[in-house]
Amino acid sequence: MVQHILKATTKTVHLGGFSHLLESALTVDSGDTVDVETYTGYYVYEKAPPEFLTSEFLDICQNLPSERKVAEGPHLLTGPIYVRGAEPGDVLEVKLEAIKPGLPVGFNAIRTGWGALPNQFNQAALRFISLDLENNVAEFPENSGIRIPLKPFFGILGVATQETQRSSIPPGCYGGNIDNRELQAGSRVFLPIFVPGALFSIGDGHSAQGDGEVNVTAIETSMNGTIQLKLRKDLQLTTPIAETPTHIITMGFGQTLDEALELALKNMIDFLVKFVQLPPEDAYVLCSLAVNFRITQVVNSPQKGVHGMLPKSILPQDLQLL
Repeated sequence: MVQHILKATTKTVHLGGFSHLLESALTVDSGDTVDVETYTGYYVYEKAPPEFLTSEFLDICQNLPSERKVAEGPHLLTGPIYVRGAEPGDVLEVKLEAIKPGLPVGFNAIRTGWGALPNQFNQAALRFISLDLENNVAEFPENSGIRIPLKPFFGILGVATQETQRSSIPPGCYGGNIDNRELQAGSRVFLPIFVPGALFSIGDGHSAQGDGEVNVTAIETSMNGTIQLKLRKDLQLTTPIAETPTHIITMGFGQTLDEALELALKNMIDFLVKFVQLPPEDAYVLCSLAVNFRITQVVNSPQKGVHGMLPKSILPQDLQLL
């Protein structure tokens, strides 16, 4: 195994989406780890305070080549990372070993026409929020005494598909803009692979977010992390699945919350049938008894997200899962 360092530069990031035509930023072998740097705020940098800006980030914002601008999404992603030996039909295991804000400030933005209440909150608004990295909290509103614990995660973890211009906004079977706050350090994410090399990209750091991400954004934060990329030819998946230290997580993405819930539930039943060897009806009953289904996000148009959380503590201890 090799430890790589992937800094965010004009040659190693891309804007707005995914494409299998993008030149790889890094090539790794299965099992390698990567210290990865990500930036956020491409569209708000001109309004940002000095502590939000670095010379490297400014260079990206001002000099990003046109070929690295993929689609209309607002996200700046680091990658893609090419994994040797990865082929369509395989699964990419992404182990999130460490996640930490790269700067002591993030932002939250309300976008006109977006969010869960676009008619009530129809004026664009941008707030920069200081991060107390020593005490791992953010106070919001400022001087209110309300202290939000920082629980950093990457909102976007995704692989390329055969699409040449896929927006970074909606999540899907490839992962992408999942925005699941459970995927913190210590978690593993399993992504189906669609193109040779997988072409994995990462970004959209969040220091804190509530389930739903109701006003469109979290505390959007330039984020650093350490990830391990492992090729899994022993798994066959058609949609992302995740494992935290305490839970198995299935995901559902749909144009309505009803559709997203139905898919998250079906994916959990499929998991229980395949990995726990339960009959489908028993799996359905167990989901009603012990699985919690939560709203992941309602704002990544046109796809809303629901995730199901199965406590690993209720399963037989000798059971081999993922």
